[in-house]
Amino acid sequence: MAYAVSYRCKAACGLLWKGVINLFIHTVQRGDTLYSIAAQYGVPMQNVIDANELKDPERLVVGQAIVVPAGGDRHIVKSGESLYSIARQYRVTVSSLLRANSGIENPALIQPGQAIVIPGQSQNKPTIEVNGYVFPTISDSVLEKTLPNLTYISIFSYQVRPDGSLVPIQDDRIIQAAKPQRTEPFMVITNIKEGGSFDSSIAHTVLSSESIQNTLFQNIEKILPKGYRGLDIDFEYLYPEDREAYNAFIRRAAERLRPQGYSITTALAPKTSAEQQGLLYEAHDYPAHGAAVDHVILMTYEWGYTYSPPRAVAPVNLVEKVLQYAVTVIPPKKILMGIPNYGYDWTLPYVKGSAARSISHTAAVELAEKVNAEIRFDETAQSPYFRYYDSAKRQHEVWFEDARSIQAKLKLVEKYGLGGVSYWTVNSFFPQNWLVLRSMYNVRKIG
Repeated sequence: MAYAVSYRCKAACGLLWKGVINLFIHTVQRGDTLYSIAAQYGVPMQNVIDANELKDPERLVVGQAIVVPAGGDRHIVKSGESLYSIARQYRVTVSSLLRANSGIENPALIQPGQAIVIPGQSQNKPTIEVNGYVFPTISDSVLEKTLPNLTYISIFSYQVRPDGSLVPIQDDRIIQAAKPQRTEPFMVITNIKEGGSFDSSIAHTVLSSESIQNTLFQNIEKILPKGYRGLDIDFEYLYPEDREAYNAFIRRAAERLRPQGYSITTALAPKTSAEQQGLLYEAHDYPAHGAAVDHVILMTYEWGYTYSPPRAVAPVNLVEKVLQYAVTVIPPKKILMGIPNYGYDWTLPYVKGSAARSISHTAAVELAEKVNAEIRFDETAQSPYFRYYDSAKRQHEVWFEDARSIQAKLKLVEKYGLGGVSYWTVNSFFPQNWLVLRSMYNVRKIG
């Protein structure tokens, strides 16, 4: 099984192919080898290895998604194809194909085996903004490969103390690396208590005092000139009664910082209605944030989370429900849709209060290979998963993302006219994600 998309690659993407190429997503079937997959698409096997950064090309997993960069800037016509279907596949117009192939006298009479030149496509793909949250612990190698794919990099995080002071972080290395790649750093502030989690009382103390807010803004203004483009406010688990105080705070932040040339972003919980109940949701006012700030990051993940029963982290059907509400109250171009760059491994049977183990997408596939599991794909959630038994004979269930699930989510960006996407987090490198993203969109760079 294969899904066809298109991709324009540059050296900055970490690949050496040039020009427009076809990118296919191949789902490994029983009996497939990397050699047979490469032969099926007519590409060198090494290209497939490099694109997926496969550690052991000899060992594939049934159900595994493999991206295949299949060909150069020409398309070989297959039986049943028309110029119209080829134009749709490459997101170009029939007229542009005719201009690039002056030898075609009758568009209705192209033949199987005929080579069709595909015109450059970058101007035909939508341009979006891409944010990546990052912890300062990111390795130099992952940072170097990731920055070309980002518009913004949001360094997590300066923790706000109850007196308005900030817990310092080591952010200089990331800021200095980002600038040459035309990736703009964002300063992130959170109501996370030192050494702990999000704290409602810290936010309440800050939001209840104008003098503490003044101290906080003064401390923020000392840090922003380090090279930050703007401020990302990520206050979570706020008391419902602090809703209007939080709205006033973000308006005040925008009024104070925007005249200095800084942009303002907020991160919001994934709501499907204004009346949604719960500590995570009630104080996050979509219309107020949409009116006050430059970008809103929707945290459209964590349906499956550390303490939940096993399920997809970001099921596309539920992500879409959030977007359906969000675009009615927030200008769509201000919205960056959240995408998780992680999965979870649950121990079965699920016991309430037990914790799942976080796992990267590449590590999930490596685990499936190690335990000889078959990867399945949930069509409703558009997410891959598998089950296995550990050495203690305990059953596990793993949900993660692959090229297919990433493609399904990214389609929502164009469908709803969003400004772009935001990844939590980019500390681990998932090559398939960036290949699929670049196949569908151009990434906006600033400067």
